[in-house]
Amino acid sequence: MTKSQRVPKVGFVSLGCPKALVDSERILTQLRAEGYAVSPSYQDADVVVVNTCGFIDAAVAESLDAIGEALAENGKVVVTGCLGARAALIKERFPEVLSISGPQDYQSVMQAVHAQVPPQHDPFLQLLPAAGIKLTPKHYAYLKIAEGCNHRCTFCIIPSLRGDLVSRPVNEVLVEAEKLVHSGVRELLVISQDTSAYGVDLKYAAADWRGESYATRLSGLCQGLSQLGVWVRLHYVYPYPHVDSVIPLMAAGKLLPYLDIPLQHSSPRILKLMQRPASGEKNLQRIEAWRSICPEITLRSTFIVGFPGETEAEFAELLDFLDAAQLDRVGAFAYSPVAGARANALPGAVPEAVKQDRLKRFMRRQAKISKRRLKAKVGNIEPVLIDAVGASVAIGRSRADAPEIDGVVSVRCGQTKLKPGDQVQVRIEKSDEHDLYGSLVD
Repeated sequence: MTKSQRVPKVGFVSLGCPKALVDSERILTQLRAEGYAVSPSYQDADVVVVNTCGFIDAAVAESLDAIGEALAENGKVVVTGCLGARAALIKERFPEVLSISGPQDYQSVMQAVHAQVPPQHDPFLQLLPAAGIKLTPKHYAYLKIAEGCNHRCTFCIIPSLRGDLVSRPVNEVLVEAEKLVHSGVRELLVISQDTSAYGVDLKYAAADWRGESYATRLSGLCQGLSQLGVWVRLHYVYPYPHVDSVIPLMAAGKLLPYLDIPLQHSSPRILKLMQRPASGEKNLQRIEAWRSICPEITLRSTFIVGFPGETEAEFAELLDFLDAAQLDRVGAFAYSPVAGARANALPGAVPEAVKQDRLKRFMRRQAKISKRRLKAKVGNIEPVLIDAVGASVAIGRSRADAPEIDGVVSVRCGQTKLKPGDQVQVRIEKSDEHDLYGSLVD
């Protein structure tokens, strides 16, 4: 490339969940490999890629707003991601978009960018970090182990957007994880639509890594990841019986004692209407078993209140479940009728005012539990991974805190020089409903 040639620039907007974030990272890695630069502004970009989310109405609205803004500011827009699977909706609203593709359709995105501005083939621009381009801070990264989902939950349209479960071979995942660690990543966040089902489509085929054989299943993957010497955090884990096999690794300090388990409800009848794979009673038994093996385990979950047909008695049953389960971290949503979800046709729609009232009552109940569980940590010495550093206070996360969805630890560090990615020992001195506060241990 001569000096007179201008480096082509692509603007990028990434919306949605961590799984969509990984899709964005893969597209950006390919763009960089082909010589494109990423523009921080609409005005300086030759074309803008918008990676959308389409799971709930609020996400659809946010995605459509982002497309509209990109068109207004730049005029040349490529749309991809989950909302791209609903191309007619986008075309009706924005007929001028250059291209629309669904999730994981990286080739279509690249073709659309190529059509607008050809790639440059400069070998210096093609040099990439071994781990590719990441949108997370350098010290943690999401590790996506599968695409799609085999479940057909009535409130969810993910399978229609992302298809059935497609697992990555275990050796491929472990090689990527090793590259991330070599690039400075100190925490791996394992994600997929259903992490517990990992490998079922491949019949749990074994593969070699570092001279050892590992099964393409959750236990085999965790055994491999535990060799890397970094924090490994498991997300979107359905409470199947075989999940029990990874709890001893947590008790032994080889995995973070943390499980993100999307339970959604506790009433067997509501779970059946949702077409979820486990009943509330079995979930309680499983939680008790996990804590008996690893008392330190942190359990996070999400729930839906006001699902069609949910009675006041069933909501009360859900509150009782919170009291019995004593979960550490909980998120909740009032049921939202996602376009295309089968649950919308169920009888007994709960009035919006009732849904919001139940959501408030649910969160008040859980706030008391979370506050009590965090208070029990006061006086402990906890390992903390530093995310940001101020003049005298650093912000980090304990083993119980996933980035962006859980709490943080505010660390008084005085004159000690810290940097993001440092792991330090912190004496916990105070707590509230969400966060911990402490000081460095000399």
